[in-house]
Amino acid sequence: MITSAPPASRERSENAENAENAEKSARRAALDESTTAWALAARAGDTDAVEQLVRALHRDVLRYVAHLCADPQAVDDLAQDTFLRALGSLHRFEGRSSARSWLLSIARRAVIDSYRHASARPRLCDVPDWQLAVENAQPRCLPGFDDGIALLDLLSALPTERREAFILTQLLGLPYAEAAEVSRCPVGTVRSRVARARETLADLVTT
Repeated sequence: MITSAPPASRERSENAENAENAEKSARRAALDESTTAWALAARAGDTDAVEQLVRALHRDVLRYVAHLCADPQAVDDLAQDTFLRALGSLHRFEGRSSARSWLLSIARRAVIDSYRHASARPRLCDVPDWQLAVENAQPRCLPGFDDGIALLDLLSALPTERREAFILTQLLGLPYAEAAEVSRCPVGTVRSRVARARETLADLVTT
């Protein structure tokens, strides 16, 4: 017989989850503040700030490019292209949005440009394998790695636009407004896509 947890236990669990989410949000906000400051310093010619910016955001860019790109072998090149474009455009960065959302917007354009370039060449395979690319981009030997791979398997069942919205907001931690800027769609659309993605993932987990 399955019994539900006592109300006190559920409340403690919810409080712990809320505290964890608040801590994650605080860390993301601190990271966004730091990376934006580094980007502005890099624009002013601080070479150390450039290195800190790249190191801090490289993994996020890599994961996002891996999600968008159908060619896992091109992920590293596209991430490098993203940072080269960003460094060449630093003079236009004014800090109105976080450096992370700015970089992810550039990454999105880099992937789109790569698709346009590839459309003129014959393709050997049309099967996207972004799951493998993201898996290879994730660090091994860390707690939760297997859980992360299981999540990638579930994400593969989502339509592309919902998967992008979910990854931007739930995995990369972008605010909905900034995710909307990256995806070039209204905030309400992002919220709707995330909600539907959550419903699909919940159904997949319980089936």
